[in-house]
Amino acid sequence: MSNNFSALANSVVEKMGGASNVIALTHCMTRLRFVTKDEAGIDADALKKIKGVMGVVQNGDKCQVIVGNNVAAAYKEVMKLLNLDGSAADDAPAPKVKLTPKVIGAKMLDALVGTMSPLIPAIIGGSMVKLAAMLLLMFNVYEADHSTIILLNTIGDGAFFFLPIMVAASAAIKFKTNMSLAIGIAGVLVHPNFIDLMAQAAEGKHVDLFGIPVESVRYTYTVIPVLIMTWIQSYIERWVDSITPTVTKNFLKPMLIVLIAAPIGILLVGPMGIWIGTAISTLVYTIHGTLGWLAVAIMGALWPLLVLTGMHRVFTPTIIQTIAETGTEGMVMPSEIGANIGMGGACLAVAWKTRNIALKQTSMAAGASALMAGISEPALYGVLVRLKRPLIATLITGFIVGGLAGYAGIASHSMAAPSLFTSVQFIDVNDPMSLVWVLGLMALSVVLSFVLTLMLGFDDIPNEEEDDMNKSHKKEADKKEEPKLTEAPVAAKATA
Repeated sequence: MSNNFSALANSVVEKMGGASNVIALTHCMTRLRFVTKDEAGIDADALKKIKGVMGVVQNGDKCQVIVGNNVAAAYKEVMKLLNLDGSAADDAPAPKVKLTPKVIGAKMLDALVGTMSPLIPAIIGGSMVKLAAMLLLMFNVYEADHSTIILLNTIGDGAFFFLPIMVAASAAIKFKTNMSLAIGIAGVLVHPNFIDLMAQAAEGKHVDLFGIPVESVRYTYTVIPVLIMTWIQSYIERWVDSITPTVTKNFLKPMLIVLIAAPIGILLVGPMGIWIGTAISTLVYTIHGTLGWLAVAIMGALWPLLVLTGMHRVFTPTIIQTIAETGTEGMVMPSEIGANIGMGGACLAVAWKTRNIALKQTSMAAGASALMAGISEPALYGVLVRLKRPLIATLITGFIVGGLAGYAGIASHSMAAPSLFTSVQFIDVNDPMSLVWVLGLMALSVVLSFVLTLMLGFDDIPNEEEDDMNKSHKKEADKKEEPKLTEAPVAAKATA
């Protein structure tokens, strides 16, 4: 990854069709996520050739540029050129697109991924703090009722308990609606009085709003309900803006938005969002319950491909909800062990075998990122996709290691990306053998992917310096041979 982020930013913006073509920009752990006015202005092939760009994923007017672990620095430089506030470059309406099942599905996926990606650091941070508290208990450093443990668990729970508010803020940017109103409406769902009412409703007490019964729902740790509520709020805000007189907009507009959006959310959208989230979670874990270890193996093989398309974020709400309800997650997270660590092992094999100096450096850095931090995009786009066969090695590794993880019943207490440093999230304090299993699976992932990559081989990328030297030697040889071709006719002429 080039450290010249200013030059990188200029090149990327130019190939995106210029600053005027970009209407929104966000970033996740490794990707710059652009939304453009005109997809024809995106030069994806040229983007891939920019030094520092590891890969490009384009889907219509949306384009993801993978730049690796230093994405935050690149994002700041690009933002300077776009003069955005993180949501839109101007108020120009987006071009209308004919709604088809494919377009609807793409928009839903984009809304979910675009909303959740900025929240991942807070979720990972909180879950790792809770994991630290669990380890302190496991090693008998503190008792369960000690204030240190209580405070650590509270710190770790903060991101999860107030997840609806975080989702509202992120979704407000995505849907271009008023953030403070979205946060205020979401705040109702975690207000102590509302939580108390929902608890009473769960015990059988009648709770209603204007005579309409309110269903008992717990919204802490949830994503889908507030995501839908904020999307609906964006339309309510536009409608209210169109009917309120200018002189009353300062007070009447926000009041009407809250009075319309909040009841709709509480009475209809909230329960519907819970049903949708529960249905998705039930489907995923029904498959797991039916196929057992095979489901984890299949997920392990598919995981690198899901990351390639960005669809891996679809599972984020399911993982959060499952960990909140049961304390662990035993399908998606264990499947990532072989996939993530395997990508790191494959990159190390490439670094070992390649003669290309630049590829060797890229492979070592990408491999370290996957192994140590669990961030696999640099490995995927910088090495595996380019060379193809090492990617096949990681898919095989993901299947085998995923199957073993499923067989052993490995489960995660956190949703941090599996890596050598986050392996503790898979330790079961009641099962000492879980540590042996996790360390064994990670070691197997590295060794298996390394060996498979060497066995399958890959077409090495020639060194640019070697190419230049070969071309130079060839030119010199051609120059030496040229006189021999011309001297014979001249000598013959002189003799004659």
